Amino acid sequence: MPSHLFADRPAPQPPERGTLDALISQTRRLRGDVDAVRRDAVADEDDPQGRWQRALCDLAVHQLDDLGAQLGQLKEGVPDGLAESAEPDGGPGTDDAPADPPPTGSLLSRVGSAEWNLLTDEVSWSDELYVIFGRSPEAGPMTLDELPSMVFAEDQALLTAMVTGCLIDGKPIDGEFRIVRADGRVRTLHMMGEPVLDVDGCTASMWAVLRDVSELRRSERAVRESRDSLQRRQHIEQTEHRVAVELQEAVLPPWRGSSGLPHGGPAGLDLAGQYLPSGSSATIGGDWYDALELPDGDALLTAGDLTGHGVSATSTMTMLLGALRGMAVAGIRPGALMGYLNQVLDSSSQPALGSAVCCRYDPRTRTLTWAQAGHPAPLLFRGGTGHALTRPEGALLGATSGATYEQAEVRLLPGDLLVLHTDGLTRGPGRDRLLELAPRFARARDAQECVRSVVEEFGRSPREGDACVMVARVGGRS
Repeated sequence: MPSHLFADRPAPQPPERGTLDALISQTRRLRGDVDAVRRDAVADEDDPQGRWQRALCDLAVHQLDDLGAQLGQLKEGVPDGLAESAEPDGGPGTDDAPADPPPTGSLLSRVGSAEWNLLTDEVSWSDELYVIFGRSPEAGPMTLDELPSMVFAEDQALLTAMVTGCLIDGKPIDGEFRIVRADGRVRTLHMMGEPVLDVDGCTASMWAVLRDVSELRRSERAVRESRDSLQRRQHIEQTEHRVAVELQEAVLPPWRGSSGLPHGGPAGLDLAGQYLPSGSSATIGGDWYDALELPDGDALLTAGDLTGHGVSATSTMTMLLGALRGMAVAGIRPGALMGYLNQVLDSSSQPALGSAVCCRYDPRTRTLTWAQAGHPAPLLFRGGTGHALTRPEGALLGATSGATYEQAEVRLLPGDLLVLHTDGLTRGPGRDRLLELAPRFARARDAQECVRSVVEEFGRSPREGDACVMVARVGGRS
């Protein structure tokens, strides 16, 4: 039926066929491209971002399907059912058998049309509208008074307001409501229509096009739900990241420049350290470095790394570093201290593995006593060259119950430079690159300048994990 406001207004000319063919071809190509993206989208139900991407693709495919169907209808012209309703009895086409209605769920079955004649009480439905309502054509079309019987109770007032506004005030209809079909299926319909006025400007009839948008709304709802799920996960990740950063900042040394420990005496240590975040992940790991002046005047130097990332790793690191500091203050030597740390991690409610190096430096004798648990050995730089200290035996923390850890000692000289680091810094050829910095270390004014050289060398290249480095120079700053 022509969608006009006045019954005597000529119907608009249809678009040119070549233009429609081009639009249909473009829509089909775009639909194929979107479908290819949809097939490649992640289908993991546990991945909110993947679900959101797939839901968006499904929505786009539904919209393109509907667009293609509507363009196809424009190309075919006025549907047979509506053309027949506009012709007088006995006119052309009245003896033709009606075409079979499109199958339920097909594109054409999603759009139907109707006209309610207020002067003759005649009602005309297209074949597609019977399919949408799940109603047999033998039962005939429904009047405007009968239509609300199939509408959701919550939506009946909306439908009544739309129809009343159209019939009485001449307003166009544009709204949605839900129906419950005889087979129990719930469908969402989008209704658009206008009043048809006679020559006196009075409403003669009302026409409407009803479109089944159930699948489209379902796709839109899936997009909203997956987007909300993704936003919730991002919020959780941001919160966990903030908590992890706060935990890390609370336990790592507060100094960022050089710091001297212990104070007083030519054998004091010039210290500096740096945490280097991962280049491939925004999450915080369980890496740490620490320096602490002990009650007897010795200095505790330590670095370590726990498996995992996020709040779990940083909270376990906080617990372990607190235990390490407490036992060092109590005078427990590095080898025994590692054994106790292993017990602490082995009995933790959050299973994890860790590596660590623990050094106790006596400034009076310049003796470094140290132990390690599956951790890279400290690097000693002297006279413009560097090498790794020979590691005493020691298993990963949390790997073996009752493990024992050996101790080693080394005598340091004034001007010696000690570098403690986690393995995230020196995986692959990283240790050789670190040793090659010996000439720059020898020219450095203080420990902070040495750390800056390390950051310049390693901070620009991407790393799989985060890392820590701490530099201790014997004899104070030059």
